[in-house]
Amino acid sequence: MSRSLRRGSIAAIAAIAIASLSSCAAGNTPDTLQIKPDNAAATLGTNLRLNNIVVVTGENTAGDYTGAASVVVNIANTANIPAELQSVTVGGAAATFADAAGAPLSSIVVPAGGAVAIGGQGNPSATVASATVHVGGFAPTVFTFKDGQKVEAQAGVNPNLGIYNGYGPTPSPTATPAKTATPGATAPATGATTPGAPTTGAAVPAGTTAPAVPAAH
Repeated sequence: MSRSLRRGSIAAIAAIAIASLSSCAAGNTPDTLQIKPDNAAATLGTNLRLNNIVVVTGENTAGDYTGAASVVVNIANTANIPAELQSVTVGGAAATFADAAGAPLSSIVVPAGGAVAIGGQGNPSATVASATVHVGGFAPTVFTFKDGQKVEAQAGVNPNLGIYNGYGPTPSPTATPAKTATPGATAPATGATTPGAPTTGAAVPAGTTAPAVPAAH
């Protein structure tokens, strides 16, 4: 093989290798492959960061599901003023807020330079009474703040199991049935004598005088 042909072959091989590497670099980026993290995250402006956004359904749920669900998220605020979360929706269904003790809240305040975890024991909660989602899939979840800013994330939907155990919607307490009287059983009247029991003296009808007891001779 002549020197010119050899140089041409090497150049062709190098060009193919560069093209191959370029295509690999383009194809392995998260944007190209549409890879989504296990837990969604979003940034609002320069001060608010929403991490680990998850929608948690009941314990024994799977597939297409409509029912109660909890929104789990950690919101960090680096601004020097508080941020106020006013609403959360999952697939268009609005959540209600409650504090750690279960008392209703109209909004959740994220302190300046601090963070708030929503969901789980000891934290405020955001619960949707009836969300239509697919367990194991993703659900559009929108957070709206007092200043009108909104952020939407595709939150993963998981049942209340494993690492999400304790983060699902709290079931309503079951009412305790009232006691019912046994049919036919009636409480004995006050002063009534039990049949067959010995008496210590005869009852005297009202308005009558007891007979005199004869004196002993």
